[in-house]
Amino acid sequence: MQLIPTGEAEKPRNRFPPVTVGDTLINEDDIAREMQYHPAEEAATAWHDAAKSLVIRQLLLDQAKRLRLPEELDEEDRVAKVLESELGVPDPTEQDCERFFNANPRRFCSPVVMAVSHILLAAAPDDVAELMRQEEVGDQLLKALFEGRSRFDDLAKQYSACESRHQGGSLGQISKGQTVDEFERPVLNLKEGLHSELIETRYGYHIVRVDQRIDGQPLPFEHVKPQIRQYLSESVTRRACRQYLQILAAEAGVKGVDLELPDSPLMQ
Repeated sequence: MQLIPTGEAEKPRNRFPPVTVGDTLINEDDIAREMQYHPAEEAATAWHDAAKSLVIRQLLLDQAKRLRLPEELDEEDRVAKVLESELGVPDPTEQDCERFFNANPRRFCSPVVMAVSHILLAAAPDDVAELMRQEEVGDQLLKALFEGRSRFDDLAKQYSACESRHQGGSLGQISKGQTVDEFERPVLNLKEGLHSELIETRYGYHIVRVDQRIDGQPLPFEHVKPQIRQYLSESVTRRACRQYLQILAAEAGVKGVDLELPDSPLMQ
């Protein structure tokens, strides 16, 4: 006998385990709503991150009740009050800041400034055929440049898809944060002269020439001390917060989610 559908779709079962903090169940719908704040390539990763975030929040709200914090405070304020009253993180001393400064000299320099020229051989990231074609063109142009058969300015005017072609490919001076990351990362590490390999970005392939490089200069301690103090304070606070949450989780009992906590567990 053939079954006739009634028109009522069966509600799909959650393929993830129930998540509890002590006797409190973290609602599936709440986790689903929280997932929008934890984008990931796989749904399982987003679900886990969302569940972990709600578990952390529940641990802190439960602690707020134990501390008898005023109920009229909203959740964010109660969470903040718990951390403020429980962590007790000391401020970094002058000696702490100076030790960090002396141990990390390369972190405290003025930005590298470079004069760069390029030839953009444009291709969309998903156009494999055009990418392969432009890579072949780029290799041929590089060979011509290194053999002295062509001038960079002339090739930029003829082949580049960037408006800089009107200036012979010149981008002027650049420093960190002024171009896209996939271009900036390799270029800022180059020496002066024509780079021997193509650089691929979301826009296609680039032939790059560094016309001038000015390396960053060391900054004095007094100039960077506020930055160091803030960094050390945040670092110590993250570690203290992680340890505190691990203690709360062990006391309450957390099930259904792996509460391996990074240095920065709050608040995603």
